[in-house]
Amino acid sequence: MHDDRTLVEARLRRVLDERIRPAVYPESVPLEVAVWHAPGEPVPVAEGLAADVEPITVGSRWGAPWGTSWFRVTGTVPEAWAGRTVEAVLDLGFDENMPGFQCEGLVYRPDGTPVKGLNPRNQWVRIGAPVQGGEEVRLHVEAASNPVVMDYRPFTPTPLGDLETAGSDPQYTLTRMDLAVLDETVWHLVTDLEVLGELMAELPVDAPRRWEILRAVERALDAVDLQDVGGTAEQARSRLTDVLAAPAVPSAHRISAVGHAHIDSAWLWPLRETVRKVARTAANMTALLDDEPDFVFAMSQAQQWAWVKEHRPEVWARVKKAVAEGRFVPAGGMWVESDTNMPGSEAMARQFVHGKRFFLDEFGVENDEAWLPDTFGFAAGLPQIIKAAGSRYLLTQKISWSRTNRFPHHTFRWEGIDGTRIFTHFPPVDTYNCSMRGAEIAHAVRNFKDKGAARHSLAPTGWGDGGGGTTREMVAKAARLRDLEGSATVTWETPSAFFAKAEAENPEPPVWVGELYLELHRATLTSQAGTKQGNRRSEHLLREAELWAATAAVRTGFPYPYADLDRIWKTVLLHQFHDILPGSSIAWVHREARATYARVADELGGIIDAAQRALAGEGSVPLLFNAAPHTRSGVPAGGARPAEMSGRTTRAERPDGGHVLDNGLLRVGVDARGLVDSALDLAAGRETIAPGRTGNLLQLHQDLPNMWDAWDVDEFYRNTVTDLTDADEVTPGDDGVTVRIVRTFGASRVTQVLSLPPGEKRLVVDTEVDWHETEKFLKLAFPLDLHTDRYASETQFGHFFRPTHTNTSWEAAKFEACNHRFVHLQEPDWGVAVVNDGTYGHDVTRAVRGDGGTTTTVRVSLLRAPRFPDPETDQGVHRFRHALVPGASIGDAVREGWRVNLPERRLLGAGEVAPLVTVDRDSVVVTAVKLADDGSGDVVVRFHEAHGARARATLTAGFPVAGVEVTDLLERPLADTAPPAVDDGRITVRLRPFELTTLRLKRA
Repeated sequence: MHDDRTLVEARLRRVLDERIRPAVYPESVPLEVAVWHAPGEPVPVAEGLAADVEPITVGSRWGAPWGTSWFRVTGTVPEAWAGRTVEAVLDLGFDENMPGFQCEGLVYRPDGTPVKGLNPRNQWVRIGAPVQGGEEVRLHVEAASNPVVMDYRPFTPTPLGDLETAGSDPQYTLTRMDLAVLDETVWHLVTDLEVLGELMAELPVDAPRRWEILRAVERALDAVDLQDVGGTAEQARSRLTDVLAAPAVPSAHRISAVGHAHIDSAWLWPLRETVRKVARTAANMTALLDDEPDFVFAMSQAQQWAWVKEHRPEVWARVKKAVAEGRFVPAGGMWVESDTNMPGSEAMARQFVHGKRFFLDEFGVENDEAWLPDTFGFAAGLPQIIKAAGSRYLLTQKISWSRTNRFPHHTFRWEGIDGTRIFTHFPPVDTYNCSMRGAEIAHAVRNFKDKGAARHSLAPTGWGDGGGGTTREMVAKAARLRDLEGSATVTWETPSAFFAKAEAENPEPPVWVGELYLELHRATLTSQAGTKQGNRRSEHLLREAELWAATAAVRTGFPYPYADLDRIWKTVLLHQFHDILPGSSIAWVHREARATYARVADELGGIIDAAQRALAGEGSVPLLFNAAPHTRSGVPAGGARPAEMSGRTTRAERPDGGHVLDNGLLRVGVDARGLVDSALDLAAGRETIAPGRTGNLLQLHQDLPNMWDAWDVDEFYRNTVTDLTDADEVTPGDDGVTVRIVRTFGASRVTQVLSLPPGEKRLVVDTEVDWHETEKFLKLAFPLDLHTDRYASETQFGHFFRPTHTNTSWEAAKFEACNHRFVHLQEPDWGVAVVNDGTYGHDVTRAVRGDGGTTTTVRVSLLRAPRFPDPETDQGVHRFRHALVPGASIGDAVREGWRVNLPERRLLGAGEVAPLVTVDRDSVVVTAVKLADDGSGDVVVRFHEAHGARARATLTAGFPVAGVEVTDLLERPLADTAPPAVDDGRITVRLRPFELTTLRLKRA
């Protein structure tokens, strides 16, 4: 037989595009359209429905950036259409290639009942099936003219990312507003041909199955009368029956399709628009569930559910009904799909506390899985947190974006820093917007790395963001792929059903130990410094507010602010979303975030002040309140008393114009350029700074990544660097014992103050940058005379080691990494810590000197200046605090990290305030002291082993204790864990390295 394969395939493409698809709607009549453009922010539904409208015609421009237009469409069904299926086809000006990133609409009936969303791949509204002739049609569309911020030239700077700069030019052209007859037979023929054509293209050319499909498709095309597609569609379909009925082979890969719409809680749109995106998608999905009995949809992010409940009660009612039926599934058990690298220990825990509690309270549903398809890598402390929240599984997708190394597993157990293992799945379909195309299904099969040991994978299916979720076309394709020869089988399932099957068939999968590092988007650890500092400050203020409010409640009857703390926690957790905290959202988002963090700081400051005043009482005793988990200045953790002062600091001038700072523990040399050329640990007789090098060195790099400007820093940035060594001023500080340095470069100015606190072995570096650079990267370097092949970075509830060498591509790819409050480097008997109060990105490199010694350089990432999606990223004044701690053990690093993030608070009072709880071992760090969320008055204490060693410690309560329970993060008793004994308020605990424990203390 002659090979005519390419001829038939080309014929299929053209006939589908030019004849069959256009015949899906064979008849149409125009609708009358009128519009009201809301003058400002979105209005309530009732106001939009009642507004006075003006006529508008198809072809008209509409929609200022970020505006809302209310369209009213009216018409009459022609009598000749009686008994047929009729839909309204409403095209607001969509680009079908960009679902989720442009205009969207939500359709309402005149009584305000939501019908469904309008999106680029979902432009229809069912009028009737069958319909009555002469039926009047009246619909309202709340249309959002969200501008296209990232288009076909995706990283071009644009003013469209903020309402204040976006202008008023109309963004869209009204394209189609029709009533149309839907020919369902033709619609099904389109789906048949698409499924078979896409499957055929993925099969080997020499596979018999490919040729069977080819001949069946050819016969079907022969049956189509190109001038009467509707009249011949059924006959064409009949010629495809046999090939569509051929069952899959028994060994076929099995895909669990989960209806899904990954909706970024903010990104190229502000938070207020996400509220509407979620409502549109939820309306779409509840409507689809009504039409498709096999379909299952999962939605993550409790915050988004809460938005629907608060802002769209009509949609919420439909959602609640579908949840009760088990088909609209709460997923993930987190408040938002947060970043997991940067949130602190307690914040990461509270993501699960607030997310899981919302789903439990609203639906009685408890999630077993963490659902994080788009998060930019995963910190090594996360498995323990997932388990402590009562969950068992993790789903992610983003690791497929890594640029250097391909991750070796799709189903595996992920082991965290404490040894906790979590069953994890990474869908081989390599997208969280699967559309059931044959190429996607075939890729999942080919790509699946666990063949032989397993054959189940998951496919999150649907358009995300503003794409509207799963479409009826995707559901129709999945129905044909349920059991089809040559394809994986596809079944709609809930995430929990998938994980149960996957774990049952592969109970002992491979193990991956340590962080799941994304080899991409490394610059998200630095972009939008103000957002990151706001997050760090808010986390520590929340710790203080809970600690002092709980202490005051127990000691004085102070009214514990349950509702306020709950609300503020949810605000901070929302802003940890994986495009807000990472700095990858538009200017509008970060402008609002900075204002929100300021309000949070004011409110928490008020709670802290009120609680401390209640504890201090009236008096003139100068009290230092210590919120850190370690004793400071003689004040115990969680208590208050007069501070104990020790030591003094001196400053002397050097002959070369430099300065020497000395506090008896550390002697620091500062040269005439303001660079640190010596940091001598006097007790150890050990020099910190590498020979011939200087610390406190600001370095400036060019920074234009190949893609993803706010997200990425590419390794070639290191090829060009400018050391900022010229100083305008190097002078004594106002107090006489500090050194002040001023530098200017480009259009920017840096002011630094170097200080040695009395009695403390640390050099504090306060840096103020008035930043006005573009596409630059600013780092602060400390070259250390220290030989080590690894270093520690703090992460949630512990620390994690990374290599300082680049032996393999895996190590080389980690050229920018995340830490929380410290990095620590150590030889067996001596170490150095670098601590910070609000930066996350850093790099560590090593070099061997001519004298044979090793220089290990730690560089802190301070600022970037990308121009997309916010063209004014980080322009303005920023303040940072870092400290170099020579001679530091890992315990010192932990302590100093807390110290720099919890500045002292001083208040006059009557006398000492005893801590509510104490722990007798420094390695056991208390991260939370609070009252139980249920309002019982019980005291909840959360702590972990922080040094990476086993620990036995005694926790002592400063109040009568009637009983104690070991609980999960949601403060529920652990059934399989015996409570520790209580002896006169003393509780002995034994912890594994990095083990996390929560105790609930019942007050007598």
